Amino acid sequence: MAKLYFYYASMNAGKSTTLLQADFNYRERGMDTMLWTAAIDNRADHAIASRIGLGADARRFTPGTNLHTEVMARHGESSLSCVLIDEAQFLTATQVWQCARLADEGGIPVLCYGLRTDFRGDLFPGSAVLLGIADALVELKAVCHCGRKATMNLRVSASGEAVGEGAQTEIGGNERYVALCRDHFAEQLGMYG
Repeated sequence: MAKLYFYYASMNAGKSTTLLQADFNYRERGMDTMLWTAAIDNRADHAIASRIGLGADARRFTPGTNLHTEVMARHGESSLSCVLIDEAQFLTATQVWQCARLADEGGIPVLCYGLRTDFRGDLFPGSAVLLGIADALVELKAVCHCGRKATMNLRVSASGEAVGEGAQTEIGGNERYVALCRDHFAEQLGMYG
């Protein structure tokens, strides 16, 4: 039986690298895959790009994309062995359920990779639904500057100051976000008083 997987982590944990490695493993064995990523993030030459230089082309989803319809149309042309989705935190609740349907009714494993929480420590809508309904939850590890596991994403200004207000989504990399343990995250935002 196919499953819906959610691989989640903070920034800089290697989510895209892990996705690209999984894709390579399927393709190396002659299996067909379909890659997706959020249309909102268009910073890289490749649709999916890792910080260590790996990249691959992928289809881009918007909130209006019907993943079930798109994937099943492709599955009808050539039997898909797996669907891999980067930036899964940007999926809508409806799209996460479409992914579940692909696994349940379509028999296609769906591997989603994304952030669990935003720069305030709040769940992204897509991540919240994935955490609730995915068959398998896998936490990928990043490291805080203190050596502990980084689970939080601190947004910083151009001058390196912690930012605690603003829109939930602001695209950026190392220049805008720092992966921290909860203690250092709370300290930077003055949450512990």
